[in-house]
Amino acid sequence: MSEQTLTRAAVVTGGSRGIGRAVCTALAKQGVNVVVNYCHGEAAAAETVALCKAAGSDAVAVQADVSTAAGCKALFDAAAAAFGRVDILVNNAGITRDNLILRLTEEDFDAVLDANLKGAFLCCKEAARRMVRQRYGRIVNLSSVVALRGNAGQTNYAASKAGLIGLTKSLARELASRNVTVNAVAPGFIETDMTAALPEAVRAEMAKGIPAGRAGSPEDVANAVAFFTAEQSSYLTGQVLCVDGGMAM
Repeated sequence: MSEQTLTRAAVVTGGSRGIGRAVCTALAKQGVNVVVNYCHGEAAAAETVALCKAAGSDAVAVQADVSTAAGCKALFDAAAAAFGRVDILVNNAGITRDNLILRLTEEDFDAVLDANLKGAFLCCKEAARRMVRQRYGRIVNLSSVVALRGNAGQTNYAASKAGLIGLTKSLARELASRNVTVNAVAPGFIETDMTAALPEAVRAEMAKGIPAGRAGSPEDVANAVAFFTAEQSSYLTGQVLCVDGGMAM
């Protein structure tokens, strides 16, 4: 496929708000049609669709639980129905169930691994099937600096995000010969609805551990994702790019 001859289409999981919304709009600004996946929050997903259309691209919202094979298949079938193809997959959907390991339940461990890692695996499988036939594709997995340095109280989350890095590197080797790249972006402390709810004292303490001295924005992460989907990065695969103000150095 020549990127100049066809309008590309992207599937962004967890695209209704936060980093996912920023990724959707960044891709739309590049002229990519966007499938905004969400599990809950129909109104927020509709807002993201409107932002993508305002940026000049087409977009649709698709509700699907990507932690299940049936949900992933429904998502990609809807994407194909909307735009005819899937050229870009951004695995952004994820959850947290934080606790120290002595209090962490098996159910909370499984829920985080299912949403963050198994969901990405299932989406990668659906995407790879299509991208191999096209002989073109871009897959970007959202990991975390926690995968690289760990964090007390997040053994389940860190394990899921570290697993994504292994998934990324292995799949990159499998798909490179078919002109499909697979990379990961590892955000640090990013200003989102979730971090905004933290007490100011906690936020200030976290900022102390960041050489840049501040939190990042969802747009900082989205710019890195958009770079991995652009032609300029076509010779990059199996890479992990930290967007963290130096936090993981």
